[in-house]
Amino acid sequence: MNIQWYPGHMAKTRRQMLENLKNIDIVCEVVDARIPMVSRNPDMDEIAGTKPRMIIMNRIDLADPEQTKKWTAFFRKKDWSVIQTDSQHGKGTERFAPAVREVLAEKIAQWNEKGQTGRAVRVMVVGIPNVGKSTFINRILGRKSAKAADKPGVTRGAQWFRVGDGIDLLDTPGILWPKFDDERTGLLLASTGAVKDDILDVETLACKLFEILALRAPKVIIDRYKVDIPNEEIDFLGYNLLEQAGKKRGFMMRGGEIDTERMARVFLDEYRGGVLGKITLETPEEYEDVTVDD
Repeated sequence: MNIQWYPGHMAKTRRQMLENLKNIDIVCEVVDARIPMVSRNPDMDEIAGTKPRMIIMNRIDLADPEQTKKWTAFFRKKDWSVIQTDSQHGKGTERFAPAVREVLAEKIAQWNEKGQTGRAVRVMVVGIPNVGKSTFINRILGRKSAKAADKPGVTRGAQWFRVGDGIDLLDTPGILWPKFDDERTGLLLASTGAVKDDILDVETLACKLFEILALRAPKVIIDRYKVDIPNEEIDFLGYNLLEQAGKKRGFMMRGGEIDTERMARVFLDEYRGGVLGKITLETPEEYEDVTVDD
């Protein structure tokens, strides 16, 4: 898999970010707690430069709480501020303003010494498509100002908002990077919906996700789909599980063939919607040797 793409509005957004950075005090990056590293745009380290950084681990309601704790510790080891949020239900979003002020405490003190008391902090909020960034911003603002939808790429232009407690917030469209060099990155992004389904074959994606969950959460798929996971290693394990699940659901076509495409779409929808429970698809241990630049 070598998916290469860079829609024009994403290239434009990157330029806008670079132009706006000179007026920004802190860059806050929203990530999906199910894939905390993969849902970070690797271009952001270059774009943000030396600006203070915060990681907003969103969708904690869909992620394994123990893994979320580990990921929070992982990012904090890099001297980054981290907050955990479930923006859909408003959990954790109240920590945003205090956490921003904590990171910028020294700068705010300098402003106060210069007689600039009450000066608004300028925050750039970034994130790849469909990590819940717009929903997060709506919670912060207390109203539906940032357009939100459960599909990638709905925010098309940078927008400034005034947060009631002395914070000016710049919302930017979600941008992906020019290409996915490895299959795993593309698969994990597609599994959570960050990449549009028409970019990848849904059956192939479902097969790969079945393989991941057979390793990370076997009881979940056994209980939900009534499948049998072979004890020995077999070829095409994901397709085997997809077929089993489709047959159990009664997704049959003429001639007795299993409708694996229908089962694939149901499976992906159920994972993305949290029907399967709280499952994280990657762990910090996979990245222990990775250096995250400040």
